[in-house]
Amino acid sequence: MASSSTSSVDPRIQVLPRVLGLWALILYGIVAITPSAPVTVFGIAQRDSGGHALDTILFAMVAMVLTATSYGRMAAIYPSAGSAYAYVGRGLNPHLGFLAGWAMLLDYIFIPLFCVIYGSGALLRLVPGMPMVVATGLFATVITIANLRGIRTAARFSEVMVGAMMVVLLTFIALAIKYIVGHGGPAALISTTPFYNPATFNLQTVGVATAFAALTYLGFDSVTTLAEDVENPKRNVMLAAVSVCLFTGLFGGFFTYLAVLVWPDWSTFGNFDNAFLDVAGRVGGDGLFAAMGILLVVANIGAGMTSQTGASRLLFGMGRDNVFPRKFFAHLSPKKTPTYNILLIGVIAFAGAQWASVEIVGHLLNFGAFLGFMGVNATVVWCFFVRKQVGRSRNFLTDLLVPLIAFSFCLYGWLNLSHEAWLAGGTWFAVGIIYLAIRTKGFREKPVQLDFSGV
Repeated sequence: MASSSTSSVDPRIQVLPRVLGLWALILYGIVAITPSAPVTVFGIAQRDSGGHALDTILFAMVAMVLTATSYGRMAAIYPSAGSAYAYVGRGLNPHLGFLAGWAMLLDYIFIPLFCVIYGSGALLRLVPGMPMVVATGLFATVITIANLRGIRTAARFSEVMVGAMMVVLLTFIALAIKYIVGHGGPAALISTTPFYNPATFNLQTVGVATAFAALTYLGFDSVTTLAEDVENPKRNVMLAAVSVCLFTGLFGGFFTYLAVLVWPDWSTFGNFDNAFLDVAGRVGGDGLFAAMGILLVVANIGAGMTSQTGASRLLFGMGRDNVFPRKFFAHLSPKKTPTYNILLIGVIAFAGAQWASVEIVGHLLNFGAFLGFMGVNATVVWCFFVRKQVGRSRNFLTDLLVPLIAFSFCLYGWLNLSHEAWLAGGTWFAVGIIYLAIRTKGFREKPVQLDFSGV
């Protein structure tokens, strides 16, 4: 099945030149996740795991590395495809692929909401007297107006932001080491407590907290969207996806380890959503606190703009294809901007920020992400172990055991998401199943194709 889909290529079809090397692809993935990703989950993961945030980041890294391997293997079969939706739809079943895409759509719509909530929280730490409604209104308005005017966050800006974040994080690491040595001597740098504190460790609570900490790695699969631009995609896509997960987990794990040593009593945090800012303030004073806070604010504005852009274009495509009502969702302004969709997402981000929390929205994002990850892992088993690829024999370890372990990790995390995530995500998924059944006349016809290529 796979070999025929990749070998019979129409010579009239224009393809992109493969110019990206492995390191360029890894850099792209790091920019997509950002090195500061563990900062976002630190406080909540510390609270929910009983002080074992480091374990949650490392456990989630194992699950994501194994899942990244599955993404890389599917990219080797379909080097022009770039999402869980495409891999599941082409490798497993078109109807299941549609449902994977439907779950992904939930993430695209709610990522701007997450950026508004988290960025507003960081802003309020810098300007404590500002009302929450004002902060969220400013965030939602800025990203919406910027997108209505057609402004796009350039890749160069993203790279500059990542560079600035690295400077701040490396400064934190240096000052944290100085703080720890100054208060306990060099021996204090070596401790097993961040990994295992017998007074508070509980495997079940750590597992539940890991379901939230997996948010750290959302975006690692972005490297697969460039599969058509990469030199030797059969090798480099997998290596890049795995490398991005390893870098995020190990680098983030290191500064999380230091943060736990700097602030061992996690129960004294005043604000768990932005607890890392307090740790930064303890080791670097007001200067590092402000630098970290400003970067988190600006980074979330940029991420909110780009995610709102992607979501609005995805909704436009679905309106154009009449998946959603065409009159509203396929509307374009004279500047060829999907203004209705941009405004809709801006309203959702602002309204949702009035009642939702970082934790609730984070769990909701993971609801869709885990479904997509499980779909890709299951597809690897189907394509490589059940159906078997032409010209190669089955391998029990790589074709069955590894993707099954990754699937089990993701399933465990999915089952341990919050009740709110299950209610909202389950309702959304149920609507998708009903819609699919109606449009395909009881799953007898091929489902409509969702176009994720422009996001």
